[in-house]
Amino acid sequence: MKASGKGMRIMSVIVLVLATFIVGLVALYLAIGGDKGEEKYVDKDRFQAVFLNGGQVYFGKIRSLNSKYVTLDNIYYLRVNQQVQPNQTTSNNTQAAAQDVSLAKLGCELHGPTDAMVINREQVLFWENLKDDGQVVTAVKKFVEANPQGQKCETAAATTPTTEKK
Repeated sequence: MKASGKGMRIMSVIVLVLATFIVGLVALYLAIGGDKGEEKYVDKDRFQAVFLNGGQVYFGKIRSLNSKYVTLDNIYYLRVNQQVQPNQTTSNNTQAAAQDVSLAKLGCELHGPTDAMVINREQVLFWENLKDDGQVVTAVKKFVEANPQGQKCETAAATTPTTEKK
């Protein structure tokens, strides 16, 4: 009876060591690049379009993507410039066609953002890799060619309301 009890202890130790070893291997596999899920579809050599819940679209390079955040840099977005007071005699279709849409580089806005963005994953509807010959990437290439030193922000002073004592 003593021999079988000793054999059970040895088997228990062997099973425990093997289980620990297997758990360690699984943890190592996940830590050094196991299944990356959706991130494996990001083409790091291309630009991506990230479509958000509110209708905004950002174009840039996805640097990381997980279940909580999408990290984007080298960011551009569409800017729609509309007339403040549209011509009353034109039809709605003409007004829509007259809107000026341009691609803007992130960085010169009033709040002075850096060229990186961390987006809450819950706000992302979907994202996609962009072709190098598409209109957005072509416009980005032209912007970079025209601005080899990077974007130059105009230093227009922001007007802030002041209260004067009388």
